[in-house]
Amino acid sequence: MAAMMQGCGVQAIGILCSSPAVCSTSSSSSCVQLPRSSFLGGRWAHVKEMGISSCRSKVAHAGVAVRASVVEEGKVRPLVTTEQVGEAEVGQRQELFNKIAPMYDSLNDWLSLGQHRVWKRMAVAWSGAKRGDRVLDICCGSGDVSFLLAGKVKPTGSVVGLDYAQEQLDVAARRESESSFAGGRRIDWRLGDALALPFEDGSFDAVTMAYGLRNVASVPLALKEIHAVLKPGAKASILDFNRSENEDVVGFQGWMLDNLVVPVASQFGMQEEYAYLKTSIARFPTGPQQEELAISAGFSTAVHYELAGGLMGVLVLTK
Repeated sequence: MAAMMQGCGVQAIGILCSSPAVCSTSSSSSCVQLPRSSFLGGRWAHVKEMGISSCRSKVAHAGVAVRASVVEEGKVRPLVTTEQVGEAEVGQRQELFNKIAPMYDSLNDWLSLGQHRVWKRMAVAWSGAKRGDRVLDICCGSGDVSFLLAGKVKPTGSVVGLDYAQEQLDVAARRESESSFAGGRRIDWRLGDALALPFEDGSFDAVTMAYGLRNVASVPLALKEIHAVLKPGAKASILDFNRSENEDVVGFQGWMLDNLVVPVASQFGMQEEYAYLKTSIARFPTGPQQEELAISAGFSTAVHYELAGGLMGVLVLTK
């Protein structure tokens, strides 16, 4: 989906200590392993591991009923519904993601200086995907994460790549046909809705989502849908821009977008398409907020890792 970047490449392992949860009655301090690259600048990220919370029972699992109707009727709705953001914005977003598809991969390499490859491999590693698993890549875009997942689950596993932009899926399918990314087994490319996943409950051993959560109309509903389609004990790994609470990071991120991302995108004739990033990050939940939303959606643990000095983040969830 319209992400800034696609990824691969873990370089090292660092040991990070987590702090007690804010919305949990059963969490405690613990240590976790964090893949990290030179782009982290040697800093330790501060993360929280959140346990099962009492707030979990307060949120109804509305996504199950929505998804069931989609499965039964065979419908595919747009990712962003007109009831939530208005008909005009729905069309604009879908048009945007379709338009950038042809230059998506080249532009991502330029904008991230290749670091997207590191972040993406980290996210895939955190998903826990392994040989024989059935895995889902939501907002798959041109397929980078799906291809990485295929390498993890081959030769007996399977990958479903879902996006709501048909042009992105066309690029992904073409890339697959021209290479051996999928490890000898075809990926199932699906046009579909992250807010109403067309799959039965407990269908997947792992779920990934890269640069898509920030673009959905309802983050809580998207998290509930991910929770529903995961098998008990399975993990989801969600990579996106980080909305930092550090003023210095926010300032640098804004400068980067204004002086690097948008100008470079303009050289590809896509200034308008990438100018939306700053606004979308500003209204995206912070890491701690994402953790709380995930616990409310039913996940037993939710850990948000800040990467690249706080510019990026990975939300790792366990059902």
